[in-house]
Amino acid sequence: MPRLSDKSLLAIAAVVDVAVHARGTPVAAKALAARHNLPPRRLEPVLQALVHAGVLKGVRGPRGGYELARERRRVTVAEIVRVVEGADEEADIILPPLVAEVVRPAVAAAEETFDRALDTVTLEDLCRAADTRGHGLEHDRIDFTI
Repeated sequence: MPRLSDKSLLAIAAVVDVAVHARGTPVAAKALAARHNLPPRRLEPVLQALVHAGVLKGVRGPRGGYELARERRRVTVAEIVRVVEGADEEADIILPPLVAEVVRPAVAAAEETFDRALDTVTLEDLCRAADTRGHGLEHDRIDFTI
């Protein structure tokens, strides 16, 4: 069964948190980390990778933080996962022929199916689920997107 890494799950949660809480005001990394009981230094590399990929936008200054770079419906879970999983390049490992010729192609096909499924889940879907479960403040749930 394909499994998302903890880093991917954290990135998805961080983007959902920003989408739910950044309504007109950027979400500070410190506040985001506090809501998830994490040290800010654990989130910063993930947030920066998402900024570089154009998923989030970094706002500098005393009232700075992070906000979405695009509409929620235009960001997919698969995109978030690709950003954070691509941030750490694996060292080139010489694989035995069985892995290279048999195992890797089979797993790649399964991963491709999983990726296609993740491409259908948008940030908007996750934000709606978060709203129905009471995450965020009441005024944060109002969406004036035109």
